[in-house]
Amino acid sequence: MLIISSPIRNEMIHAARAAAPLEACGLLAGTGDRMTKCYVLTNADASPEHFSMKPEEQFAAIKDMRAAGLKMTAIWHSHPASPARMSAEDMRLAYTPDVVYVIVSLAEPEGPRIRAFAVEDGVARETSVIIEEKEDHLP
Repeated sequence: MLIISSPIRNEMIHAARAAAPLEACGLLAGTGDRMTKCYVLTNADASPEHFSMKPEEQFAAIKDMRAAGLKMTAIWHSHPASPARMSAEDMRLAYTPDVVYVIVSLAEPEGPRIRAFAVEDGVARETSVIIEEKEDHLP
């Protein structure tokens, strides 16, 4: 299970819409099941069908997580024109252990959809995503 606050959900959706028609990507960090920080990273592939993150941005995000006492819990990316499911390409690239893969789909007419998957031994199993409604606070 992942608990994602509405501001973090909104940050992922905003990044996905801004990147469309290309895939957006990033990392989620937190403590336990609760995600407290979203990192929006550059899709180095600049592709509508797959992504890879710039290593220097990944390292900076991990350094920031460690300094804040957070753990990288999820890798997220968007599907600009396809459902929120693990594609064959997603499965091929799901090699990071002990993380959840979060997909933000912009394909559905009723609005963005977020689903999460744990991948073990080449099998994707859906993980519950709970959106915790919170007001976005302006800095």
